[in-house]
Amino acid sequence: MSTLSNFVKEESMGFKEKPPGRRERAKEDKQRRIEEAARVLFAERGVGGVTTQQIADRADVAIGTLYLYAATKAELLIMVQNRKFGAAIDDGLAAAEAPARDALERVLALITPVVACLREHPENGRIYLHELVSGDPEEAHRREGLALSQRLEEGVGGILRRGSGIDRGDAAIRARVITSVIHVTTTATLHLGDPLPTLLAHLRHQIAVVAPGRGGGGCGREQPLREL
Repeated sequence: MSTLSNFVKEESMGFKEKPPGRRERAKEDKQRRIEEAARVLFAERGVGGVTTQQIADRADVAIGTLYLYAATKAELLIMVQNRKFGAAIDDGLAAAEAPARDALERVLALITPVVACLREHPENGRIYLHELVSGDPEEAHRREGLALSQRLEEGVGGILRRGSGIDRGDAAIRARVITSVIHVTTTATLHLGDPLPTLLAHLRHQIAVVAPGRGGGGCGREQPLREL
């Protein structure tokens, strides 16, 4: 038995994961080219000014190959924006760890890079948010985007819970309200022409209603939000 055990152990120690084969490397290269082509064209022209054929041409792949990686232009946009959105959330979570006055300031530190990402190209940001909530939630790129949105919401909820006297349930409700406010405000036609500082000021006034902060009008322990 010990001999067999030693053999299995030696085999497992000697096992190394095989590097990706030629086919896998080719697939990764095509996806990278497609994503880069979509990123550049969407940034230059906006999603409405680009066709999937133009993206395929720039990526130097057949249109049928492109559709293997993203079935629609909306999915291509989500694929591209997910990377930016995820990086912005990382930046926001890091910024929220810096010394700040109160929960409101920490929430604003978290959402500022996220809002800046969404407003980098307003048309693309609006369509990205719309497609996340209106399309098939089981589609791979959309599922990833929804997971990022959940991560943002949980980040806001964590800030509200820490040292604010808000329990987990209330913090989750308030975080959902705050992320909904971000969605509506950043996509509203009314605010399309607003520069980033003006948009952030609008968000501050709204978020202050539910995020505890000195002088911000936020609700504390004495006013739990049980229902919307």
